[in-house]
Amino acid sequence: MRTTTCLASLDRVLVLLQKSFVPRLIVATLIVATWCGIQSFARDAKPNPSRENISDPARIDSEHLPNPVQLSPKVISGGLPDGDAAFKELADRGIKTIISVDGATPDVDAAAKYGLRYVHLPHGYDGIPSSRVTELAKAVRDLEGPIYIHCHHGKHRSPAAAAVACVAAGLLPEGKAEAVLKLAGTDPHYRGLYRSACQVKPLDAGVLDRLDVQFQPVVQVPPMAEAMVELGHTHDHLKQIAAADWQTPENHPDLDPAHEALMLQEHFTELLRTDDVARQPDDFRRWLMESETAAKSMVQTLRQMETDSADPTIPDSLVRAASQIGSNCKACHAKYRDAPRADRR
Repeated sequence: MRTTTCLASLDRVLVLLQKSFVPRLIVATLIVATWCGIQSFARDAKPNPSRENISDPARIDSEHLPNPVQLSPKVISGGLPDGDAAFKELADRGIKTIISVDGATPDVDAAAKYGLRYVHLPHGYDGIPSSRVTELAKAVRDLEGPIYIHCHHGKHRSPAAAAVACVAAGLLPEGKAEAVLKLAGTDPHYRGLYRSACQVKPLDAGVLDRLDVQFQPVVQVPPMAEAMVELGHTHDHLKQIAAADWQTPENHPDLDPAHEALMLQEHFTELLRTDDVARQPDDFRRWLMESETAAKSMVQTLRQMETDSADPTIPDSLVRAASQIGSNCKACHAKYRDAPRADRR
């Protein structure tokens, strides 16, 4: 509009000049100078979408969303939206699309209740494959926003996914990707996630234009990965129980200590029966077997504590069993889950 107005003005100036006695060379010079001025004006007046989208990542306050971090006006990373209150908060914030990078099945029905679209693009703790980076970039560029990207806790996979997506799509300078992970509290032991964040580069728009992705609300996750997700959730429940002196937490009355320990034991037992685990290295299987034995001990101790409810003493055997499971999980994750595949030996 502004450029059109300037061109109309230029036409009027030319008519006046032609009717005057100004030499042709001067007229030509004036035309060139005026046209260059118009081009400069139009260029300055045109908005720069990428510049508008870039901002400094920052934590944001939330009542129902775990660990939310705003990366750009279009993208927020965080933890699992659990329950109606969380999905309502997302809708109230104007979120239109939720991207899950977690292995668990997204709660598509709960999201739909609040008019939210779910997209499932899961990845592991060992880093984000380049193909997934490209899909995430296309998602944050093309899908309706604002967009909420989440994993389970919102501390590790989702900030990494959001960071690489925003850098690759041009919504965030590449130098700020690692800062997003640090802001979110991503554990530095997740070397693969940090490597992905540090190595990501902006993608050419043509690459994203040519990429054909059918974004799905739920995708199939490999059985062992799915089992590990469930095991992780149960282990988290037991951590909450331990923090409540091995009683049912007040804010989680549905958690029965002995039952959760039994569920954890069954997760280990079922995993050890699978062909996938049978093909794993010796130390991987040893950690699972030790953890299964420790979980059985926990079940027995917690059931005994129910019988002796008058005795508030927490048995050392319970603490040792829980500690062993935690240590085994940490060792196994460090070697087989968190490290980039090229670093595994």
